[in-house]
Amino acid sequence: MLKNLLRCVGEYKKPSVLAPVCVTLEVILEVLIPLLMASLIDEGISSGNMNRILFYGLILIVAAMASLACGALSGHYAAVASAGFAKNLRQKMFYKVQEFSFINIDHFSTSSLVTRLTTDVTNVQNAYQMVIRVAVRAPIMLISAFVMACKINPRLALIYLAIIPILGCVLGLITRTAHPIFMRVFKTYDKLNNVVQENVHGIRVVKSFVREDFEKEKFNDISGMIFKDFNKVEKILAFNGPSMQACVYACMLLISWFGAHMIVSGTMTTGELTSMFTYTMQILMSLMMLSMIFVMVTMSKASVERIDEVLEEQPDIRDDAQPVMEVKNGDICFSHVSFSYSGDKNRLSLKDINLEIKSGETVGIIGGTGSAKSSLVQLIPRLYDITEGTLTVGGIDVRRYDLEVLRDAVSMVLQKNVLFSGSIKDNLRWGNKDATDEEMIHACRLAQADDFIRAFPDGYDTHIEQGGSNVSGGQKQRICIARALLKKPKILILDDSTSAVDTRTDALIQQAFAEEIPDTTKLIIAQRISSVQNADKIIVMDNGQISAIGTHDELLASNHIYQEVYYSQVKGESDDE
Repeated sequence: MLKNLLRCVGEYKKPSVLAPVCVTLEVILEVLIPLLMASLIDEGISSGNMNRILFYGLILIVAAMASLACGALSGHYAAVASAGFAKNLRQKMFYKVQEFSFINIDHFSTSSLVTRLTTDVTNVQNAYQMVIRVAVRAPIMLISAFVMACKINPRLALIYLAIIPILGCVLGLITRTAHPIFMRVFKTYDKLNNVVQENVHGIRVVKSFVREDFEKEKFNDISGMIFKDFNKVEKILAFNGPSMQACVYACMLLISWFGAHMIVSGTMTTGELTSMFTYTMQILMSLMMLSMIFVMVTMSKASVERIDEVLEEQPDIRDDAQPVMEVKNGDICFSHVSFSYSGDKNRLSLKDINLEIKSGETVGIIGGTGSAKSSLVQLIPRLYDITEGTLTVGGIDVRRYDLEVLRDAVSMVLQKNVLFSGSIKDNLRWGNKDATDEEMIHACRLAQADDFIRAFPDGYDTHIEQGGSNVSGGQKQRICIARALLKKPKILILDDSTSAVDTRTDALIQQAFAEEIPDTTKLIIAQRISSVQNADKIIVMDNGQISAIGTHDELLASNHIYQEVYYSQVKGESDDE
């Protein structure tokens, strides 16, 4: 677990080392100052020797200024090191998430990953800064001050040894009690982020159904859970302060009592007693710092474990040891393919699929909701891996391809179309970052998007809001299709991605595909028969299995599922007329 974190220090090793070095120098100087103060009192003030007063006074000023400089430098280096560490850690997590398959992402949930990349990393950053500065300062100060106190008066120094075990027990109890609550709090944060994410993403639905009060109540319930947990853990951590204060005052009283007796008996000087008081404060302040570190480490431990879960997660989809680096053509072959999202062979979404598709063919896929149409096509670019059987593209098992090569050869317009904030050109260049304006315009003409894009005041430079909220569903679908075409893929998959366009536009898109990209294998999932009736063959899916394969005329004559869909749509069109 710690190895994963320490690797993220990276190029910030130098400030990570310099911070504790400066802290060590600062502590040494701070420990020497009380000793110099004792000499000033005993040799200068008590004896009225002005030369000794000036001598020790000058040394004290130099030591204080040097200590201040070391403290400032340690703070600077610690801030740079912790910020850089957090940057690298966040970057490593984000890169790791990019390697995840859909199953890995589903395992964590989007909201949980966001919390881990933000709140948890911030907690670890704060803990790291405290470790390389305060966690170095506190033990060195504690040991140094105790050694100097023993040098002045070993008998009085024994008082500290009696206090330390008491504090250790209190801190151990606090840590043990608080850690499980912090773990629960961060999991609740995941739920809170999920509620906010859902609400913002679906704000139009919330408002249209006038469900603001329901959403507020849901938010308040989860926020209240976080408040209760934090309130509980803060009450536990609150014992830290009184415990420390009790030890401080107990030490001060005991040293005052025994020290006074020693001064009266002549076994201790006033300067030495003054130094003992200073060392008492240094020792107890060190213990206070250690208790703060315990609190921070307790909080960050939960975050470290959550971060480590992401870093240790192994993507279930990985490249072959010697991957194939070229997809020859768009041939697709399913041989006894079965698939389960959970990997459980008793809960299959696809069952014994046998299917051959020749390169350049247009294949329609029809079926009811839940018939596993999307599951079928998502196996082709390895968004998920098959559970049983063999799936080949270009005559080679998809698991043997380099993932990037395979996915670059397959353009997929998903059921949920996503546009990113930026211009229309920026979104189109997701398909090909080097695409020229002419290539983008050509792709948009094929997708029947050029006309409405040119109608915008800024044309192809029109800004798209996050999620494409400022364009219609049909416009969004056509931009996504154009983006997919710019990849010049060997296989093009449209997952119900023309559902929001009218039948005439849909027909024009299909015609453009047939004329402009005849060598590209086209798989079209659709709800409308008209979208696939001219396909080379149509696959009818039912309950995760292939019910029938054939042309429009063949299926209309022989398959009852296809007949039901066709006649219900024909009847619907007749009723509309």
